[in-house]
Amino acid sequence: MLKALKADLAIIKERDPAARGTLEILLCYPGLHAITLHRLSHQLWRRRWPLSPLAARLCSQLGRWLTGIEIHPGARIGHGVFIDHGMGVVIGETAVIGDRCLLYQGVTLGGTGKAHGKRHPTLGENVVVGAGAKVLGAINVGANTRIGAGSVLLRDVAADSTVVGIPGRVIHQSGVRVDPLAHSALPDAEAGVIRNLMERIDSLESELARTQACLREVAAGRPLAEPCRGEAQNLKDREILEFLGDTGAKASKTHADP
Repeated sequence: MLKALKADLAIIKERDPAARGTLEILLCYPGLHAITLHRLSHQLWRRRWPLSPLAARLCSQLGRWLTGIEIHPGARIGHGVFIDHGMGVVIGETAVIGDRCLLYQGVTLGGTGKAHGKRHPTLGENVVVGAGAKVLGAINVGANTRIGAGSVLLRDVAADSTVVGIPGRVIHQSGVRVDPLAHSALPDAEAGVIRNLMERIDSLESELARTQACLREVAAGRPLAEPCRGEAQNLKDREILEFLGDTGAKASKTHADP
């Protein structure tokens, strides 16, 4: 318990520039309070005493009332986990959070359906989950992954990835470790696709104008100065399909089939 507390204090000092000292962190950081109470409730949850599950749930409810952070006693949380601000964070019973993860306010590590057994996500080490993000179901999120604010992640993600959007899509993956606080470095995948589509519209309007000019020349009986051919857009099509993911690729294949 003391070792875990030391690791939690160290990660807050490392990642929060507003932290001025140990005493301030101990007294004023609800994320630390919630995790410390959770470690106590988790120990009670694992005991086989007759009233230990009830005591664990009561301890969990106390933490929720004091901090606004709801962590089920059954959840497993590693060392050096930092819940920054934390209001509205919900962590389900079978969730597993690896060492040195960073969760912001409004994050949900939730389940889908009513089946028993493993139904909540597993986060690897050094995962960053942005404000308001939802990670749902018995999925695995690889180490060093960043999940952008407001994203909804519903399927497994490999290590060293960046996920944004609803539903969450992997828009970057590499072996380079990322700065966990560099939220401004998250790429805007939606803006990129919209820009791509605008360029496509501009290109199509230009091709239509050129085709109309060619038809006027043919109708007048004059020879064409250049062939009326446009450039292929396969690369841009592929970029859009990669953004849409498997669903977009399947839909494209369906429309292409006779």
